[in-house]
Amino acid sequence: MSSPAAPPPLYHSKIDAKNVNRALKSLLKWRDSKSNPQNSSEPLDNNNTDDGFVYLVVTLKKPPQIDRTNPITIPLPHPLIDLVDSPPELCLIIDDKHKNKITKETALKKIEADNVPITTVIKVSKLKAELKKLEAEGGRRHELFFAERRLMPILPKLLGKEFVRRKKSPIAINLRSGNWKEQVERVCESALVYVGTGTCSVVKVAKLSMGRKEIAENVVAVMEGIAGSIPGKWRNVKLFHLKLLESLALPVYESV
Repeated sequence: MSSPAAPPPLYHSKIDAKNVNRALKSLLKWRDSKSNPQNSSEPLDNNNTDDGFVYLVVTLKKPPQIDRTNPITIPLPHPLIDLVDSPPELCLIIDDKHKNKITKETALKKIEADNVPITTVIKVSKLKAELKKLEAEGGRRHELFFAERRLMPILPKLLGKEFVRRKKSPIAINLRSGNWKEQVERVCESALVYVGTGTCSVVKVAKLSMGRKEIAENVVAVMEGIAGSIPGKWRNVKLFHLKLLESLALPVYESV
């Protein structure tokens, strides 16, 4: 089963593009003021690896009652992941314990035959050992993790709280369907909205290396996508803010 995709908006937009552009201008100006050329050659702090992105903070009026197995996927006009020029490390976790299992060899053959952008396949029985091995070999970091849907209930315990904190929880895909490539690419080309039990979520929506117009287009697409996906639509949206990793959050929408 693929992750829920945001439907196209069927209503008049409540977004004021001027508010979005005003907030982006202020954030980019703040970022420029904090830039220090003397520190440009210093390596990034390992705890600050998300720097360089624009985030949308979503505040709802009520926690949405929806399936939280997978994040909501909202197609981006300008994806954060470049599958062509800068292919990311993507990991697929397969269930090798089930009687109707897909073997690692079968998975690798399909990935190669269909040009699925998966770089690593790990059997769930070897999950902890394989992750430790990858870290020991150079700390290779996977951009995203995917897993067979039936594995989702047991993965949090196997992976630990750090995966949840870093929003690296595996995304469920249907390996019984033939469209592995389509499922993986759709996730890579979308913003991922992780809905918790509360009313607030933070969504990575753009890269600071993009132009302001591209960033604004992504921001608007995600705002529209969230409002179109949650129960209650815009009636359940209280606030949208934009921020950088260490900046203040600037308002771009407030319900009236």
